[in-house]
Amino acid sequence: MTRNLRLQRVGLTIKEEIHQAVGRSGLAAATALLLLAAGGSNATAAAEPDRVEARFEIYGFAGFHVLTNRTTVEQFGDRYTIATDLNTRGLASVFVDLTSHSQVSGRLGSEVPYPESYRADVRRNGAERHYEIDFRRDGMVINASTPASAGRASSDKTRQMRGAVDQLTAYFLVEKQLTVRGTCALVVPVFDGSALYNLRSTDVKRETLSADDHQNFAGSSQVCEIVREDLVLNPDRNEDTYQRGKIWYARLIAGGQMMPVRMEFTTAFGVVKAYLAELRGRGVDVRLTPE
Repeated sequence: MTRNLRLQRVGLTIKEEIHQAVGRSGLAAATALLLLAAGGSNATAAAEPDRVEARFEIYGFAGFHVLTNRTTVEQFGDRYTIATDLNTRGLASVFVDLTSHSQVSGRLGSEVPYPESYRADVRRNGAERHYEIDFRRDGMVINASTPASAGRASSDKTRQMRGAVDQLTAYFLVEKQLTVRGTCALVVPVFDGSALYNLRSTDVKRETLSADDHQNFAGSSQVCEIVREDLVLNPDRNEDTYQRGKIWYARLIAGGQMMPVRMEFTTAFGVVKAYLAELRGRGVDVRLTPE
């Protein structure tokens, strides 16, 4: 009886961790587009798309392996596309059956990227949610997400959304600035299909990382703090996510682009950590997880 109660409590905690880690603008989203600078900083008119692939492993309560994120970034001339797939792993899948696919496409300007179309399909324990956002050149943001409760917006909210970008592009903007200017200090307005918020990034410090049980990377990194400042709350509180976190960036790809190697986000139910496990593209083919 006592053992069963312990298992139930562990299961509940894992379930809560997954909900916190996989909010519409949570850690999974952070891992998804942080690669764009690596694949899109040096735009060329190559005959074939410039392609970068990465895998991140995400851990929650008591070190449980809860999620795997696989991201592919492609650039062709001044166009970019990023696709990311997320799945629950190990014991976590017993409590929350989650799969999601999200994708953004847009154009790369001389200074910043411009998202044009963001789509996401999320299936959680049999329930489906679809997100569809179009970003117009005049700054208008058109939301056609379903169910309707996730996509309805008042005229006031519509005005507030003007000039916002999707959550993936927001992280790219931070990374691009860090690569070019050496600082991640930036505030970006974000609309993710449900909530509207500012993504505020600030410099923390330089830190030399050592290998640990989850990753064999060791070397110099730049630590940035990420804070989410809500402007219009998500109506579905089950999709709530982190409010604050840290990202460790390092130079792993030709051209000196800064990339995330580790992430740590504090949620209401504990700390969620993510590690870059594999990276392929632009002359790099590395595995950073212990064999």
